Amino acid sequence: MKEILLSHGGGGEETWGLIKDLFFRHFSNPALLSMEDSAILTVNPKIAFTTDSFTVAPPFFKGSNIGKLSIAGTVNDLAVMGARPLYISAGFIIEEGFPYSELEDIVRGMADEAGRAGVKIVTGDTKVVPRGNADRIFINTSGIGEVVRDGLSASGIRDGDAIIISGSTGDHGACIIALRDGMGLDIDVESDCRSIWDIVEGVLMTGADIHAMRDPTRGGLSAVLNEWARQSGVCIEIEEDKVPVKGPVRGLCEMLGFDPMHLACEGRVVFAVADADKKMVLDTIREHPEGRDASIIGRAAAGHPGRVVLKTPWGSGRIMEPPAGELLPRIC
Repeated sequence: MKEILLSHGGGGEETWGLIKDLFFRHFSNPALLSMEDSAILTVNPKIAFTTDSFTVAPPFFKGSNIGKLSIAGTVNDLAVMGARPLYISAGFIIEEGFPYSELEDIVRGMADEAGRAGVKIVTGDTKVVPRGNADRIFINTSGIGEVVRDGLSASGIRDGDAIIISGSTGDHGACIIALRDGMGLDIDVESDCRSIWDIVEGVLMTGADIHAMRDPTRGGLSAVLNEWARQSGVCIEIEEDKVPVKGPVRGLCEMLGFDPMHLACEGRVVFAVADADKKMVLDTIREHPEGRDASIIGRAAAGHPGRVVLKTPWGSGRIMEPPAGELLPRIC
């Protein structure tokens, strides 16, 4: 079986072969093929710029892999700031002995997701470290996007805003938990890993009065809502029975003592939108195949500033605390 060798990261003939035979074959575009030390890009004056690193373990999981995740995660960080994704860089740190075929699967996943999101991978880097000095493969990405809707902010939520989520929560986190530590749990849930720009763009095109968007990754829905409440100085009231959670995810959480609202998503977006526009936004999201489970889950209110209140179907309420400690390392 062909494996990645230290020489693949040494800058010589093997490195050139890896770049030409693998990366150029899947990522081909003029900026990348120029083989310069920096990609020369044309962008509008106002851009969004983000960076992220991906260390998820295991690197292959139901519905996705670390490669697709790296593109989706970067695209989504741009999208929730109202930026159309344009360009991405990709840096690989690969452990010596990593199977070439698995690397190609990862690269193919990146290329497919980049094509679907309309973003170009224009520059990159590859390093290979000796066996035992990394855990298989890590990927670092940076992304540039054209800002098409300005003024979105975690501090922009207003009293009366509706809170909408584009789909079920906790799918990615549950998928990774089931694969960890030899538990051997075969739950009927795939990672929700996907780019969300198409959903976001559809909502922005309606002209709706959107005040904030966020993808609920590490810390899940709870982390996003608590950050919004604190930064905007409002109370966010959530209707527990309105939050979409798939049955297998709920069952896994009950068995292991997790809260699905603390589990990461990698293909969802949470909106804070003016109350008058909430139905239009919800209908727009539900028109997308990946948005059929979208739901209005709550609202911003004046009471208990800086807090998130979870209201039960029985009329009681409790404070939704943000996640504490490291719930699950290397989730993304």
